[in-house]
Amino acid sequence: MTSGKFLPAKILDRRVVADDLFLLHVDPGGPFSYLAGQYATLGVEVEGERIERAYSLCSSPYENVLEFFVERIPNGELTPLLYAMDKGAPLLLRRFAKGRFTLDLRSGRKNHLLLATVTGVAPYVSYIRTVRTDWKKGGTPMPGEHRLFCIQGASRSWEFGYRDELEKYAAEAPWLKYVPAISRPWEDSGWHGERGRVDDLIRKYIHLWGLTPEDTSAYLCGHPGMVESGRGILLRAGWSKQAIQDEVYFQPGKDAAAAS
Repeated sequence: MTSGKFLPAKILDRRVVADDLFLLHVDPGGPFSYLAGQYATLGVEVEGERIERAYSLCSSPYENVLEFFVERIPNGELTPLLYAMDKGAPLLLRRFAKGRFTLDLRSGRKNHLLLATVTGVAPYVSYIRTVRTDWKKGGTPMPGEHRLFCIQGASRSWEFGYRDELEKYAAEAPWLKYVPAISRPWEDSGWHGERGRVDDLIRKYIHLWGLTPEDTSAYLCGHPGMVESGRGILLRAGWSKQAIQDEVYFQPGKDAAAAS
């Protein structure tokens, strides 16, 4: 039974991306406001116990349906339940989104370097969809002089989830660059794109894209190892702590959820 803290959400559909990855579309069941980059808290009740986890929103605030990119953790408490749920299954959704992992529009830096591992691309998808909607509408301040540069890492190409969408947008939008990279090319012989871990590629693309600490805000989202290593690389390259934001997802073995 829902309380005043929750909306009576329900699953609209689930699309499997890979063995341990899926996209979840959710009807919030009522008004739900959020900013691109924030996260929502989903829950289910099992034998009187409520199990909740926070997940970054992939959808744009302009959309009516909430979208999530979720890693199914075999021994996790919630993700196996979400994966097994059918269309129409009820969910609990906390009424308020949270999180400060939003685009930096106050510092004056016009370039935004977006670094992610697998499901860590979720808030960037939300950024990009939102900016693209503004851009398509015209007459809005975004993107203006702002430019987004995204590097997403995965072990294999079928783990990207949003590659087709982001490559399409990057091809049409002068304000967006997107580079997917895999770290296990020996397991993906058909891959002809960038290779290496995200943190291995930061210096290369900073140079190629002409990004500097003075004009670029940096964002790191996903696996804690990438976030820690990437932050160190950026700091050594001259970025200030104030110019770097991060959203650390839990270590493998726990549900992939945005840290509060």
